[in-house]
Amino acid sequence: MSATEGEASVPARGIADDRVLPATRWVAIAIVPFLVVAAFLLFAFPERTGELFAWAIDPPLSAYLLASAYTGGIWFFVRVAAARRWHHVAHGFPAVVVFAGALLVATLLHLDRFSQNLSFAVWMTLYATTPFAVAALGIVQRRRDPGVPDERDVEIPRPVRFGLAAVGLAALALGAALFCAPAAAIDLWAWPLTPLTAQVTGAVLSLTGVVNAGLLWDSRWSAFRTLFQAQLLSLVAIAVSLIAGRDALLWDGPATPAFVGLVAVALLGYGAFALWCESRMRRAAPLRG
Repeated sequence: MSATEGEASVPARGIADDRVLPATRWVAIAIVPFLVVAAFLLFAFPERTGELFAWAIDPPLSAYLLASAYTGGIWFFVRVAAARRWHHVAHGFPAVVVFAGALLVATLLHLDRFSQNLSFAVWMTLYATTPFAVAALGIVQRRRDPGVPDERDVEIPRPVRFGLAAVGLAALALGAALFCAPAAAIDLWAWPLTPLTAQVTGAVLSLTGVVNAGLLWDSRWSAFRTLFQAQLLSLVAIAVSLIAGRDALLWDGPATPAFVGLVAVALLGYGAFALWCESRMRRAAPLRG
């Protein structure tokens, strides 16, 4: 019997009630409209980002990539607002802190690239507050996870967890390289980058790495179900973006086929994994209570 299953009959005590606090729900509700507007502007008007968004993004493929991250974020924060249990969304909070924090640092490093408009004021306000607010909520909520599975849940096998964590850590390492050495990435990436868009791309790649790191110590599918749904939405959006922005892809280097191939493999692999877990969960007997 696994450690997770062994804990299944242990009742939650004290503060470990798996409750999502009202403040957490309200912050999630407040974030969603910003993500919706940003994703819409980036997908619908990539050529007018200098006018309508916080800064001019070129080529549009970089705008699409950021919008793809926002697409997954919309699903995640909607689910946070509606979550019945804290552990269903807990592993997403560190990823949001790293992503938003990285974008704040990138903004401060490249203030001269940003438009002096309302969109930049909103952008600056959002990224100057979100990483700290989400981090504070994650810390306050942390002890509320009782560490037990749902009544009907699936334990993710260790080889699968470690394999997905390795994929995530590879994405995190690549994202860190793009963020810390953007000048080097400009010559090697799959489409043209500036130092700012290189760091933004690195921040986007960090999301998968931080989320998947949680698989190293948590085997509950219920703890990752929402997050993998969000990642799948982002991957679908990235795949569509690569098609829509294909004119910017630099096929004469190895990075482009490698990136396109990795997106295709990740989309198929994540989709198959999620369907497998859902199928097992539907067939599973209740684990507790």
